[in-house]
Amino acid sequence: MARNTILGVFAKSPIKPLENHIQIVVKCSKQLIPFFAACVEQDWDEAATIRRKLSKYEQEADALKRQLRLELPGGLFMPVDRADLLELLTQQDKIANKAKDIAGRVLGRQLQVPESLQTEFTAYLQRCIDATEKAAEAINELDDLLETGFKGREVELVAKMIEQLDLIEDDTDTLQISLRKNLLAIEKDLNPVDVIFLYQIIDWVGDLADLAERVGARLEILLARK
Repeated sequence: MARNTILGVFAKSPIKPLENHIQIVVKCSKQLIPFFAACVEQDWDEAATIRRKLSKYEQEADALKRQLRLELPGGLFMPVDRADLLELLTQQDKIANKAKDIAGRVLGRQLQVPESLQTEFTAYLQRCIDATEKAAEAINELDDLLETGFKGREVELVAKMIEQLDLIEDDTDTLQISLRKNLLAIEKDLNPVDVIFLYQIIDWVGDLADLAERVGARLEILLARK
């Protein structure tokens, strides 16, 4: 994006680029759903294709992150603290990074979720993606928050979204505990090295929800300072 273009965006709103960034991040993380579906079918060519698409989104998010860090104005005329926006940006970007790490590790080992765990794992993955989408939904309210001066019903709406995000993250914790327990029950029948990586992938998928919750927590701090 040309310098004058991004400055034009900031002239309209210092928030819009942040909203654009998390939309790219969500697109990136959602690619994990068809990615794991391809892995279940052992269609590694398709999985590789989806991973390349996921990586492209991650690169777009990373490029926008760098631009935002360079171009985000500071000073008295910013409606919100620059440091708060940059911390939000950092947490958002970690979601895309984690999605890329997951796809890379799974594809690199051609790792498969055991058949008996696939339905449970898919539900777990979807719930973690739900968390990233809810975080994006809350971030997308920032423009309206600015218009209302961070007051009134808009603040209550965003606070409710953050509360819902926390509940989704709690769900993912419960699902992760169950998934790990069920993996433990069958791990003796699996390749020991694959078992190690399966536990890691379960943890990393859970990190998507944890990072989304951190986005909500940073947004909550921003609201508290207004």
